[in-house]
Amino acid sequence: MFRGRGPWKGTNPVNKKLAAALSGGAVLVLALSGCSSDDGNEKLDAWAKQVCDAVQPQAKKIEAANEAIKKEASDNSTPAEVQKADSQAFQDMSDAYKAIGAAVDKAGPPDVENGEKKQQDAVKELNSIWASYASLKKQVDDLNTKDQAKFADGLKDIATELDKLSKSGNDALTTLEEGEVGQAMSKQASCQRASAPASAPATNG
Repeated sequence: MFRGRGPWKGTNPVNKKLAAALSGGAVLVLALSGCSSDDGNEKLDAWAKQVCDAVQPQAKKIEAANEAIKKEASDNSTPAEVQKADSQAFQDMSDAYKAIGAAVDKAGPPDVENGEKKQQDAVKELNSIWASYASLKKQVDDLNTKDQAKFADGLKDIATELDKLSKSGNDALTTLEEGEVGQAMSKQASCQRASAPASAPATNG
């Protein structure tokens, strides 16, 4: 399908689609911007600090993975280079979401109504997300970089799955961050610094 078009012209647009799909996925926790409250809740503030401090380095890792895929999309990279970069990026994202899930799990339920259910749902969602990125890494690793047409088709399938992943299920995390929890998190310096990448919409309060 793409033979005879030069070393990378056929697959480069597909990788750009991959990068676009990836940048549509939020850094899940921490898309907060200054929704602070005057009402203090020391237990909730302590919970928010624990989660935010643990999540900040993971958010940076996810952002770096985003940038790595975008860089390969903009460079005139070979299929093998794209495969290597995308595989590492998906591994990093899987590890990061796994660590975020562990951090939310370790923090326990926030001191709000239905806090335990909100926390458990968010952990379950995070675990599902890291498993999805692990699956995408395996798919990238299995691509045939010797055959440009097959590689492009495989990359297109991954971009489609990634697009679905970026649009699906942040519901439990959004629910966790609603109301008092979001207000407590927005007061934490580590949450403010580790906000979502510029390409992902932030939540305004």
